[in-house]
Amino acid sequence: MRDAPNSFNLDPQGRYRRKFLLAAAIPLILAIAAIAGLVAHQSRTLAEREIVALEEQLLAAKKEELKNYISIARTAIGAVYGNALPDDEAAKTAVKQSLAAMIYGQDGYFFVFDYDGQNLVAPRQTHLINRNWLGLDDVNGTPITSAFINLARSGGGYHTHLWRKPSTGEQAEMVTYVIGLQDWRWALGTGIFIDDIRATVAAARAEVETRIQRTFLYIGLIALAALLLVFLSGLLVNIRERSLADAELTRLTQRIVDTQEEERGRVARELHDGISQILVSVRYALELAERRLTNGDARAGESLRKGIGSLTTAIQEVRRISRDLRPGALDDLGLGPALKTLTDDFRQRTGIAAELETVVFRNRLDDDAKIALYRIAQEALTNIERHTSADSVHIRLFGHRHGATLRIQDNGGGFRPDKASAGLGLRNMRERVEQLGGTFRILSSVDGTTIEAEVPLTHLLSPDSAAKESA
Repeated sequence: MRDAPNSFNLDPQGRYRRKFLLAAAIPLILAIAAIAGLVAHQSRTLAEREIVALEEQLLAAKKEELKNYISIARTAIGAVYGNALPDDEAAKTAVKQSLAAMIYGQDGYFFVFDYDGQNLVAPRQTHLINRNWLGLDDVNGTPITSAFINLARSGGGYHTHLWRKPSTGEQAEMVTYVIGLQDWRWALGTGIFIDDIRATVAAARAEVETRIQRTFLYIGLIALAALLLVFLSGLLVNIRERSLADAELTRLTQRIVDTQEEERGRVARELHDGISQILVSVRYALELAERRLTNGDARAGESLRKGIGSLTTAIQEVRRISRDLRPGALDDLGLGPALKTLTDDFRQRTGIAAELETVVFRNRLDDDAKIALYRIAQEALTNIERHTSADSVHIRLFGHRHGATLRIQDNGGGFRPDKASAGLGLRNMRERVEQLGGTFRILSSVDGTTIEAEVPLTHLLSPDSAAKESA
């Protein structure tokens, strides 16, 4: 009977020990649970980042592929379309036949809608042809035909919608690229189904979820054996996942950089090839001059002069290419100095008296307005040089309470709207101004032509912003 009290007294100690162990285990279990949750969150976040980057790359590749297809189509119909009048039905029929024959893959084809919504070409879905589909929407209510027409009118672009897949007959997500044949009021486009991209992304997400569930299972099994080991393992898994994600992001970034460098190399090779013949001729001239000098030939000076002349031509060609791509004065000094350089070059090259009148416009126009007005002036002077007999040009750039205006006047005997090249140039000018929300006007008579481009006040920087940029 004496042992009974002792046994009774040990029981509270056991309870306290169990409570202590439980109190110690609960924070550890909570820590393990928190770590497990953190691992899952980090894994999902990093994996989602990789999946989004993968999806963007795949979509960008598809869009670039669509652009290439449209370029091929434009090349195929360019000769017929470029030489045809707006009402040339024979040319339109020939173009429709060419486009209808250009099918690719299992589901690829080119389609044409006119701006009234009537389908003209649909080789894989002939039931659409010669019917008006202006109000056509997909099953989700996304506009299709009206979106095509709006993109064509605005110069082209991409549109994502659902469309019946010719190979399966079922609805699938599609990315379409549309451009406008403005002379005929046609919307020309082609599309690529991206259900394979969505399937790839869905599979990647499913794989991520599977990995996360498997990780939870492993953590649970390890927690039964040793809670502390699970805690350490969770930290290691977290670090490992982060390292793998960082390494993958680094590889993706490197691939993007490599792609950019390849493109820059291609442009550099094209520029080099353009002037290589001139530089080779310079080398031959200098080598000939060297041999003649060595032999005491009096014609060495002639070879040197020829080499110097060729070298000067090469320098001028490089400067011309650089200036045509984007004049440095436009960014460094502003629109006024860039127009002055353009005017001076035009006057020296053509012999036409060209005068520029402007106020100080340094840093008062935003980049979009500066580029647009400069390109308009460049196109206008090119048209004057090629298509008029003008001997005098006056350019005026000025600001007012409504915005800024560029006015170009010549005395070339009027504008000839029947010339296709001039028409395209003027259309480009108009589109540049309209994209900025401005107005474009042409006044032509037997005494000459006036072109006026006005950009709204929203494209003028405030004096404070202009002063900061100038500083």
